[in-house]
Amino acid sequence: MFQRILKEKFQINGEKFFKAGRYEACIDKGKLCLLVRVDGADPEYLQEVEQLAVHYHRNGDKKVCRFLKTERGETLIKWEGRHYCVLFKEWPGEERKIRNLGRKLAKFHYRGRFVSFPLKKVNRIGQWKAFWEKRLEQMEKVWNEKLFHEPEHEFERLFLESFPYYMGLAENGIQYLTDTEIDDEPLLSDSGTVCHHRFGEFSWGGSYHYKNPFDWVFDHCARDLAEWTRERYFHNIKTYEQELHRFFADYQSFSPLSSFSWRMLYARLLFPLHYFDCVENYYSTTSEEEKHRSGDRLQRYLQYTGEHEQFLGRFFELLQVPTGKYRIPVPEWLRRV
Repeated sequence: MFQRILKEKFQINGEKFFKAGRYEACIDKGKLCLLVRVDGADPEYLQEVEQLAVHYHRNGDKKVCRFLKTERGETLIKWEGRHYCVLFKEWPGEERKIRNLGRKLAKFHYRGRFVSFPLKKVNRIGQWKAFWEKRLEQMEKVWNEKLFHEPEHEFERLFLESFPYYMGLAENGIQYLTDTEIDDEPLLSDSGTVCHHRFGEFSWGGSYHYKNPFDWVFDHCARDLAEWTRERYFHNIKTYEQELHRFFADYQSFSPLSSFSWRMLYARLLFPLHYFDCVENYYSTTSEEEKHRSGDRLQRYLQYTGEHEQFLGRFFELLQVPTGKYRIPVPEWLRRV
């Protein structure tokens, strides 16, 4: 299908077709092209992410994908009842694993702070609390509805037993965020920047080294730092420490974190997004394979709640953050873990 779209809409034949991460991809005359499905995308949203891609490319980031246009100047393609965009970047050949990821992310955030046009659809600045409260309220409603019925399967039993604990953790995260916004003062480095929905090891395309503007939101840099930390912690609960040390040292070698940034990051780690994503994914998918994966993830989270509390309790100590100097609090119950 991708081959036909490129040929009919862009007059591109393509030299090699394959999968790059989760996307259909093609190499053509020194360019990597990606097919991205965008059904239901708001035109204003598409305009904003295209502007962001142009901003980054103009400011020297050659790994950022831009939007391929048809001869009529269109970026949105309709094909067999669905909508797509084709992204492209220069392709020097398959590249090595990204080194010094923390420093590269700091530079990415630095460029994002110079966005000079208004952003509405991708903006998440100041919205964490409202989003978290809404998700907590929705999940509590589901939990209450199921509470007085016999669990239909093992996942539901685990959900019913575990939700009160995670509700408490979520409330801790919301309160910590509220206190941070009241008690601490953001610096210039805390200005909004371009972040990712969920930044992780493969957010930049693995060995293909592409940055996809459809993965982006405009937010505080702590979002990416927290989500990368969360992913790496759960990837290997026993051996994450060295990786965290290196990543944060790299990041701060270019952009030191303020007390406000550390507190925003910690609030996000306190709020158990991993648990919410897992439960929501289970109840929203129709795929039995995906339900099984969610069940495995939930069992793993519950198996390691003690280790997770220890991680949260000693997070600042692990990264040698001067909490006394910065007046950064840690919840009392986590200090005792």
